Amino acid sequence: MALSIRESSSADLLPPSAAQPAVRGARRWQTWYSLRRNPIGLAGLVIIGAVIVVAVLGPVLWSTEYSDQAFRRLQPPSTQNPMGTDNLGRDVLARVIHGAQVSLQVASVAVGVALAVGLLTGVFAALYGGKLDGLLMRLVDIMFAVPGLVLAILIAGLLGPSRTNAMIAIGIVYAPVFARVARGTSLSVLSLPYVEAAQSVGVARGRMIWRYLLPNIAGSLIVLTSVYLSSAILTEASLSFLGLGAQPPEPSWGGMLNDSRTYMELAPWLAVFPGLAIMLVVLGFNFLGDGLRDVLDPRR
Repeated sequence: MALSIRESSSADLLPPSAAQPAVRGARRWQTWYSLRRNPIGLAGLVIIGAVIVVAVLGPVLWSTEYSDQAFRRLQPPSTQNPMGTDNLGRDVLARVIHGAQVSLQVASVAVGVALAVGLLTGVFAALYGGKLDGLLMRLVDIMFAVPGLVLAILIAGLLGPSRTNAMIAIGIVYAPVFARVARGTSLSVLSLPYVEAAQSVGVARGRMIWRYLLPNIAGSLIVLTSVYLSSAILTEASLSFLGLGAQPPEPSWGGMLNDSRTYMELAPWLAVFPGLAIMLVVLGFNFLGDGLRDVLDPRR
């Protein structure tokens, strides 16, 4: 009898995901199956997948260089130039394809930085509590007090205009959001009975984070990441529009919109195609975020 009690007590200390590895695989398959049956999430996944394919394979399928000025200036869309040419005789399609590479790289790296910084901040604030929690959350409150775009412009302006500095600026701006979500979900997980039992028997903090916290807060962070990828693309376009992102002659969608202002009436395609590209990618990430939220929300 004593042996069975000890065995059941040790099993109770394990989260369901750690106690049943086979169930984890079934849940992953169920998540993918549910996403496939979610039309909004599936549409977002298809859009983002198509954009990634264009960004990766576009330069191979469309060999025209984005900096090549061999064409006539301000030519409308044609078979030779499907999206027309700009004021310097450069192919707009080639520049839109390269702009997709820039936008996806900046958004993914910036959100990755924000996720890493915010996750560490939120988890340690929830795990240690006390003065450390108060100090970290007050810093987060201070950053929330400044509008995100204004703070990004300030950081990018201080660091200097470049693609790398735009990534850093966007990552710093979005880190407080991830910190808040990571802290809130971590506090909820720490109040679960099996986590409290693990703490009472002296489970190491590193093991606590890896085995108990991260698997339980991953769903919320995945949804938040997909949503803020769209916001990062918009912020990158805004910084490039203001001259604080990718620098000429390298094209970016925001920079192309800035260059098209003078020729809006004469050559509207200069603004239409990069604008449509921004709208399509943002819409895809928003759709994907909505679908992931519906799939990963346990209440649904």
